Amino acid sequence: MKERVRGMEELIEKVNKLPEEPGVYLFKDDAGQVLYVGKAVSLRHRVRSYFQGSQSPKVLALLEKARDLAYIVTANEVEALVLEANLIKAHRPRYNVVLKDDKTYPYIKVTVAEEFPRVLFARRRGKDGARYFGPYTRSGAVYETLRFLRTLFPFRSCKGTVPTRSRPCLNYHIRRCPGPCAGSADPEKYRRGIEALCLFLEGRYSAVKRHLEAEMRTAAERLEFERAAVLRDRLRALEVILARQRVVSAKGEDLDVVALARENEQAVAAVLQVREGRLIAQEQFGLSGVAGQSDAAVLSGFLKQYYSGISASFPREVILPVDLGEEAPAICAYLTERVGKRVRLTVPQRGRKKELLALARKNAAVALAEAEVEVAAGEETLRELAAALALEKLPQRIEGYDASSLQGAAPVVVMVVFKEGRPFKSGYRRFAVAPVGKPDDYGALREALRRRLARAREEEKAIASGQLVPRVAKFWPLPDLVLVDGGPAQAAVARTVLAEFGYDHIPVFGLAKENEWLYRPGETTPVILPRESAALRLLQRVRDEAHRFAVAFHRKRRATGLRSVLEEIKGIGPARRRALLKNFPSLEALKAAGLEELSQVPGMNRKAARAVYEYLQRYCGGEN
Repeated sequence: MKERVRGMEELIEKVNKLPEEPGVYLFKDDAGQVLYVGKAVSLRHRVRSYFQGSQSPKVLALLEKARDLAYIVTANEVEALVLEANLIKAHRPRYNVVLKDDKTYPYIKVTVAEEFPRVLFARRRGKDGARYFGPYTRSGAVYETLRFLRTLFPFRSCKGTVPTRSRPCLNYHIRRCPGPCAGSADPEKYRRGIEALCLFLEGRYSAVKRHLEAEMRTAAERLEFERAAVLRDRLRALEVILARQRVVSAKGEDLDVVALARENEQAVAAVLQVREGRLIAQEQFGLSGVAGQSDAAVLSGFLKQYYSGISASFPREVILPVDLGEEAPAICAYLTERVGKRVRLTVPQRGRKKELLALARKNAAVALAEAEVEVAAGEETLRELAAALALEKLPQRIEGYDASSLQGAAPVVVMVVFKEGRPFKSGYRRFAVAPVGKPDDYGALREALRRRLARAREEEKAIASGQLVPRVAKFWPLPDLVLVDGGPAQAAVARTVLAEFGYDHIPVFGLAKENEWLYRPGETTPVILPRESAALRLLQRVRDEAHRFAVAFHRKRRATGLRSVLEEIKGIGPARRRALLKNFPSLEALKAAGLEELSQVPGMNRKAARAVYEYLQRYCGGEN
C-alpha cells in the first residue's frame, strides 16, 4: 500500500512538471509496458485532469496500474494526432481503442514513378513514390478488382524494370498488356491509361468515361477502327459498372459515412465511401478496448487510426452518428491538411445523409452479429476440444507443425498458430532445415522445435528483464496445445524436445490423416473424435493449414536455397546474404566454414561472421 501511495505521489510530481505545450503522453505500468496513449493541446492541463474530480471506471483502473509517465512534445495538435495513432499501433495499449487483430490491410499499389507503371497487390503503404488505394478488408476483393482493371486499362505485370524481349508475352496477345517489353507501347499513351485507372480507383468515373470517349473518338478519326472497337467495349463495361452502383447523392458529393455498433466489450465500425455521389465501397473494422468508453471516444480513436495509417482516400465530409467533442478540431485539421481543402465532420439530423448513416449502422450491426456468433462458436469448440482431450485449460493458442521435403532435398518445417480457434497469421513461422541426403521428417521436426523453443526462452528472459515488450516477441508466448502432422512417433519427437526445455507440461498430439485419429506421444491407442465434431474440424483445419504453408515454403525454398536460412540471422542483410551465397553454394559448405573463412567474405566483419557461425552451430545441427 505504501509503495502504491509513493508511486502515485511520484506520478503526480511528474504531471506537475509537464510543459503546457501540445504533445503525446504515455501511461506505463511497473514493467514499463504502455497502458494508454493520449494526445493533448496542453500536456499539463490534460494529464492533470486525470487526477481531479470524479473519474470513469476505466480511468480509475488505468490509474490503479499506472506507475510511470512519459511524454513527447509536438509542434501542434495535428502532429500529436498522427504520433498518437502511430504509438497506439506500435504498443496496442490495453486502455486505448485499437483496431482488432493488428492485421495489415491489403491495398492496390500503382508504381507511378516508373516509366511504365505497374498495378500491384500490396500489404502495406510505403513511402516509395507509389500511389495506394484502399484499404480493402478482403484480399479477394483486391484480386477481383485487379482482374477487372486489366480489361479496362491494360498494364504490364512483369516484375521490376521493363525486360527486353524480341517478342511480347502472352498478355500482349490477349490485350491485357500494351507490350512495353517489346517496344510496342507508347509511353505517353500508357501513362494516360494509368492516370485513368487511378481516377477509376478514386471513384472519379465521369472523368474515366470522358477519357475513354476521347480515346475512342481519336482512334476513329485516325481510322484505327480495331482500337476504337476495343475502347467502345471498355466503355460499355464501365457503363455496366456505373449502372450497378447505387447513386446516393444527386449533388455528386465525396463523403465517408462512419457508424458504430457495440455489444458488451465488442465493437465494429463501418465505413461507406461515397465518391461523386456513388457508393463505391463499404468496409467494416473490428475494435477492441471499447469497454467503459463513450461512442464519441470510440469513434475518435477509430478515426485517428483509420485516417492516419489505414485509409488511402480522403473525403470532403465525414458523416458521423455523434459529435466528437474536443477531438473534432484536430481530426478536421488533419483531414483538411491531407485533402488540401476544408473537410467537415457532420452529424445529420434528417434527410439523405441521415439515411446513409442508418445504412452504415446496419452494416456495422450485421458485422458485429457475425463476429459474436464466430466468437461464441470458437469458445464452444475450444471447450469441446479441451473436454475431449482432457486438457487442463482451454487451448487458446494452438500451434501446428508440418515438415516438407522432396526426397530429402530442401527440407522445411513450418509452425502455424491458431488463437481462439482462428488463424493468427502474424504468428506463423518457417524453418529451413539442414538437408541430410535422405528424407528425415523426425530430424527436421526436432531441429525446428529446438530452434523455436530456444528463441522462446531467449525472449522470455528479455521480457522478464524489461528489454523486450511482449507484443513484439516473435516466439513468445508458448502454446497451450501442440499438434503435429502424423502419429504417435511424430508426437513423441515433439514431446521429447519440449521436455528438453522444461516445457513437457504442454500437451502434444499427432493427427494422422488416414483415419483422422489423434495420438498421444508413444501411445498406439488413438483418441477418436466424432467425424462431425467441431473439435475435430478445428484440428483438421490447423493440420491442413500447416500442410498448405509447408508446401508453399518448400517450393519457395527450392527456388531460393540457402537464402531462407540466412534471412533468419540477425545482422545479415541482403548484401551480406548475396556475398555468402556467392562464396558458399550450399548449407553444408557454409556450416563447414570456420570463423576466419567467414570473416574473409566481402562485406563481412568479425561480428557478422560470428553471428552466422553461432547460428548455424546452434540451430542447424549443432549443439542445440
